[in-house]
Amino acid sequence: MIRRFGEPVVAGQRYRRRPGAYAVLALGGRVLVTHQAEPTPEFQLPGGGIDPGEHPIAALHREVFEETGWSIAAPRRLGAFRRFTYMPEYDLWAEKLCMIYLARPVRRLGPPSEPGHRAVWMDAAEAARRLGNAGDRHFLRLVFAGH
Repeated sequence: MIRRFGEPVVAGQRYRRRPGAYAVLALGGRVLVTHQAEPTPEFQLPGGGIDPGEHPIAALHREVFEETGWSIAAPRRLGAFRRFTYMPEYDLWAEKLCMIYLARPVRRLGPPSEPGHRAVWMDAAEAARRLGNAGDRHFLRLVFAGH
């Protein structure tokens, strides 16, 4: 059973499953997150949808680079969660299956290429308060629980 976070399921609404890969990018006591300006400004773990036929690790590298401009190394799967949400940018009711990885940020290669995103380094405790969804906050807290 995969744990569910977030909004309750809307009765009678059809949802499309949307798998995605997301990263906790920890360095010292800080974490690299992305700030997405649209549709609602919020901080998020970098990552996103896995394209059809794409391996989750390949999607993770691609999405982290698009949203932060950073390359990553040594991704290790931490777990997964589900959330049911409306995605206005796609006009889609989605059952997001979020696979969460711990990875090491290696090098900033440039600015984010994804419009409306910017990379932000923040203290892990601050990020655990400010991330926009409960699933992201849960996995971030798991990573930093021992620190």
